[in-house]
Amino acid sequence: MAARVVLVAGFTHHDVADELWRASPESSLVRHDLSSLAEGVVRRWADGRLTVLELAHGCVSCTLRLDLVPLLEGLDGRVIVQLDPMLEPEAVCFALSETEVEVEAVVTVIDTTTWLEDATGADSLADRGMRAAEGDERTVAQVVVGQAEFADALVLTGPGDPVLTAVLDRLTPGAPRQLLPDLDVVALLGAVPATSRRGEIDDGFGSLLFGRPPLEPAHGVSVVHFTDRRPFHPMRLHNCIDVLLDGVVRVRGRVWVASQPEAALWVESAGAGLRVGNLGPWEGERDQEVVVITTSADAAGITAALRDALVTDEELGLIGELDFADPFADWHEESEL
Repeated sequence: MAARVVLVAGFTHHDVADELWRASPESSLVRHDLSSLAEGVVRRWADGRLTVLELAHGCVSCTLRLDLVPLLEGLDGRVIVQLDPMLEPEAVCFALSETEVEVEAVVTVIDTTTWLEDATGADSLADRGMRAAEGDERTVAQVVVGQAEFADALVLTGPGDPVLTAVLDRLTPGAPRQLLPDLDVVALLGAVPATSRRGEIDDGFGSLLFGRPPLEPAHGVSVVHFTDRRPFHPMRLHNCIDVLLDGVVRVRGRVWVASQPEAALWVESAGAGLRVGNLGPWEGERDQEVVVITTSADAAGITAALRDALVTDEELGLIGELDFADPFADWHEESEL
C-alpha cells in the first residue's frame, strides 16, 4: 500500500508535525535539515533515527530526487513529513507526482508576527544565511508566499491582524485555519474541503482564481483580475514590471506577448522577486490572465498599467510585419528579471 503523506511546511519553528504524529499512532515521522546542503550534507530523521547523507550535488531537487522520494516510496500508511523551512511544498509535490505516493494534505504554519513583512520584503534567503545551495537566489517572500499558497490547511502562531487575515483569505481561500495554542490536528485535517488541492500541480492553463477568493477589497487588500484577448507589447509589459512589485504580495499570470505568438509565458512574483518561465504552446485560444494580490498598491493603477501594455489596434493590424524588441526572448526554463 502506498504511503499517504501529510506535508508540514513553515518558515518558523513549531511542533505541528509532532502533534500530527502523536494524533496518528501508526504513522511515521520524517524530518529534513538542509542547513548544510550547500556543503552537500543533508540530515534526515525517520522516526527519530538520524541519517547523514552526503550528496555529490548540494541542491534541493537532488535531495528530493535522491532521498525523500525513494524514502517515501518505501513506506506505507500515513507519513508526516516536516519540511525544512527553505522547502516549498509545491516542489515536493511535483517530485512525488510521478509516484504512487498520495499527498493527503499540505499544512503550513504561519508566524503571524513576521509573515506579512517577509511576504512583501526584498530579503533573499542568502541575506538570512539560509541559502539552500550555491546559486539559490530565491527570496524569503517567494518561500513564505509559496508555502502559504499551496497549503490545504493553515496553523497560525497567534491571532493575525486584519490585513494578514485579508491577504490569507485571498491567497489561500477555503483553507481551514487554527491557532497553534488551541491546535486540534484531527479537526484541522477533517476540515480540509474535498475541493482542496492536496498536492495537485497546476499546469497554468486553468483559471488562476483558485478556490474562489473574495474579490472585494478589505483592509487595504485587493485582488486584481486582469484578462484580455490582445497580446502584450513585450517592451511595454517589461517596463510596467515595477508596478507589479511595489505593495504587492503575489502575482500569477499566464501571458501572451506579441513577439512570441506560440508561447504561453508564466509570470510569478512574491514581494520583490519575480520569475518568468514558459508554459509551452498555447492550449486553445490565446488570452491574458493575471491575478495580483495587493496590500498598498493602487489596484486601479495596476489594471491601467497592464491595459496600457497591450498592443494598440494599429499594432494589432500590423502584427505580422512589426519587429518587436523582446526582453522576454532569452527566457530559459525559469529566469529572474
